[in-house]
Formats: sequence, C-alpha cells, structure tokens
Amino acid sequence: MAAGRSTLLRVVLAVVVVVVVLGTSTLWWPSPAEPPPAADAPAGRTSGGGEDTVVVEARTARRAGAVRREPPTAVRLPGGPVVAVQAVSSRTDGVLDVPADVERAGWWRGGSALGDPFGSTLLAAHVDSRTQGLGPFAELLEARTGDRFEVTSAGLRQSFTTTSVRLLERSSALRRGWLYRPTGDRRLVMVTCAPPYVPARGGYQRLAVVVAEPVSLPQPRNR
Repeated sequence: MAAGRSTLLRVVLAVVVVVVVLGTSTLWWPSPAEPPPAADAPAGRTSGGGEDTVVVEARTARRAGAVRREPPTAVRLPGGPVVAVQAVSSRTDGVLDVPADVERAGWWRGGSALGDPFGSTLLAAHVDSRTQGLGPFAELLEARTGDRFEVTSAGLRQSFTTTSVRLLERSSALRRGWLYRPTGDRRLVMVTCAPPYVPARGGYQRLAVVVAEPVSLPQPRNR
C-alpha cells in the first residue's frame, strides 16, 4: 500500500509539470446529480481542484454536550507542515468552495468543530495548483494507518490518529454523507484530489480521503 501511495504522489508531481507547461487548470469538484443520502456509508476519500469544491448538504445540526465549540484554524500534518484552515460554506447549489491557495485548507462550517463530541470535522484542500505547484495536502496521498494529525483552534488543540486511508471515485465519494455529517462518531476527515488526471473529464477522477479518530479529548492550547 505504501508503494501504491508513493506512486500516486509521483503521478501528481508529473501532472503538476504538465499543467504548468500547458497552463491548464488542475482541480475541479463537481456537484452530484442528487443530494447525499441520509444513511451513513463506510469510510473513504475525497479531494478537490482548480475550482475545488466538495458537495455537502447546506444545513447545520444542533449539538448537545459540546463543552466549548471553536472553529479549527490549523492542522499539523504527520510530516510536520502546519496548514492554515479557514471556514467555508456551501453555495446554494450544494458545492463547498475550497481555498484557491494550496497552502490553506477549508473547514466546512456546517460540520463539527473542535469541542464538539460528535460528527465529522471536514477539511479539504487542493492537491496542487497551476501557479503554486504541489500543496501540503498532497501528503495525504502517502498517509497510512496510525499517522497523527493535530488540529488547533484559538484556544483548543486535539490529536487524531488515522484509521482509514482510501481512494474513492469522485462521483461515489460525493454521495457519502458520513464525510461531513455533524452527527455520529467523532472523526476528522481530510480530503484532496487523486489521480488519474483526465482533462477531458474535468481533471482528477478520484478523491483521497483520510479518516482519523480522536486520541483524547480537546485540550487547552498553550499560548
């Protein structure tokens, strides 16, 4: 599996070179034909591109039991990079806009935040960019079970351990409600695009999804 993920990263690197030379867009997350189903689906992967967008239901569930709820502001990847996180919303067509800057990730504000006891915290970022090259979320293509991520907010921090690393066909991933639902088991879900890259079909055809579970409860952040 590790060799396969390394191959994926090499493919993305090759795509970056082609994109820079040809000047074409790299990432695109389309809206599905119908809204995601209400039932939970098994774990999987997701990602974005040129106009990176993830499809989510435009609603926010009420939560009970959250001691202190804060939007995430950064995530530390296993390799060391700290990626800034900003809140993003879904448009009226159900599409979530991912920051154009590959150095930043988007947190869907309709999902769970730090301090919430339930649901998914969805973070999504471009894998690459025509002008910026490879982004830090490309590291997700080489993620493995047991990898640790630390998510921080203004006053909290929480560590998560990777439990699932998968590739999903783009059309399939967009219908998996567990990716973003603010109910159910507590989890961190990180998404980026994955090969193959097919320009005629809108760019990357698969989504890399890393799912991680909390190692402990949220802790006060040392300032």
